[in-house]
Amino acid sequence: GNRPYDMRKVIEEIVDHGEYLEVHEHWAASVLCVLARLGGRLVGVVASQPQSLAGVLDIHASEKAARFVQFCDAFSIPLVTLVDVPGFLPGVDQEHGGIIRHGAKLLYAYCNATVPRVQLILRKAYGGAYIVMDSRSIGADLSYAWPTNEIAVMGAEGAANVVFRREIAASDTPDATRAQLVKEYTAELMHPYYAAERGLVDDVIDPAETRATLIAALDMLATKHALLPARKHGNPPQ
Repeated sequence: GNRPYDMRKVIEEIVDHGEYLEVHEHWAASVLCVLARLGGRLVGVVASQPQSLAGVLDIHASEKAARFVQFCDAFSIPLVTLVDVPGFLPGVDQEHGGIIRHGAKLLYAYCNATVPRVQLILRKAYGGAYIVMDSRSIGADLSYAWPTNEIAVMGAEGAANVVFRREIAASDTPDATRAQLVKEYTAELMHPYYAAERGLVDDVIDPAETRATLIAALDMLATKHALLPARKHGNPPQ
């Protein structure tokens, strides 16, 4: 779960002929913004990049992804979001720079988009960062997950330390108690199909079927037509 990998290799396996065009490749490297084709259809891919800062969302990554989502929506390009995000980047600099405000730009961009939107959760999907990466709760049309998915507020280790703090502190063997509680928490609340049971995803798929599943999803959503409210424009966060 903590091993980094290059999300570009995943994208190469999914898109037509393994070919894609990456936008702003050398800026905000913890998120990838890619134009490619799936089943001959042009799509925009927003993807976490675990190889850079473990794939966290920081101020620049949020802005980069938000602008790309708005670009795709402006030109009626369907969106595919590949999620492996451990959260927003913590730190004093990020807080002073307004990480929540900038993260809200990505949230706004997805909520405002009317193009077909498909989400795929590969591994980690923690906290608010999971929500702004086109979760079902903000209007994704379809959401899929690999069996390695972990949708939660935080990781099992951190969650157990908070939820079972008193039990661990009162134990004669706190390390053993913590390990046992982490194991129980993982088995009950972070198993692969827990997300599907809660309705957070539509299906848990075999990774080998990812390309076919995404193409079928985009085919189904090809005639999507969303009506916008009657107004001049929205008021995005700055």
